[in-house]
Amino acid sequence: MFIDTHTHLNFHAFRKDVDEVIQRTLENDMWMINVGSQYATSKRAVELAQKYREGVFAAVGLHPIHLEVRKVDPAEVSGDTGFQTRAEEFDYEKYRELAKSKKVMAIGEIGLDYYWKPKTKKRLIEFKEKQKKVLLQQLGLAQELNLPVIFHCRVAHDDLIDFLTTKYKIQNTNLKGVVHCFTGNGEQAEKFLEMGFYLAFNGLILKDVPALPDHVEVIKRIPLERILL
Repeated sequence: MFIDTHTHLNFHAFRKDVDEVIQRTLENDMWMINVGSQYATSKRAVELAQKYREGVFAAVGLHPIHLEVRKVDPAEVSGDTGFQTRAEEFDYEKYRELAKSKKVMAIGEIGLDYYWKPKTKKRLIEFKEKQKKVLLQQLGLAQELNLPVIFHCRVAHDDLIDFLTTKYKIQNTNLKGVVHCFTGNGEQAEKFLEMGFYLAFNGLILKDVPALPDHVEVIKRIPLERILL
């Protein structure tokens, strides 16, 4: 059996055939965790998980890109569908209620994303601080419910490492989790491993992306038992 730890069958793209895809996946001996990125998709992930006796689980969380209003074209995400984000405010109690489901395995995906950043210095500072404030709240939720976290981190690995070792002081907590779709370098990978996190890889490791590090060399430095799909 394989467990895909980060799926998005709760997203709009699967609205017409989600049950068919899930059934086919389960028949092929693969389980899944559908991961939320805002309240609506988190709620949908929980609803899907509760429909199935086994094999379908959920994670709930507010992705950093959903803190700002933005329209993303398909070309920017290397896919056939773009998406629209809204400036969602993190509602601790609403997410806490969702996370009470026994099918919720983690708080996520949460983290830092500096890819679509503002152009002015003042706005950039505000942009980063807002993400860190909401991240801190969601880490608190994970701690309260004793759940692991699923980190999303894009163009922000050094900042996330600094945040976890200074502002959040991870060494004084029992926080566990995974850095999803890891795109950092070997040194950053080792720092996350030292903090006790797993690192997850997906299809990006098969692509030649000049802006990304050599995934083959990075993966060679990571113990197999610390790698997730």
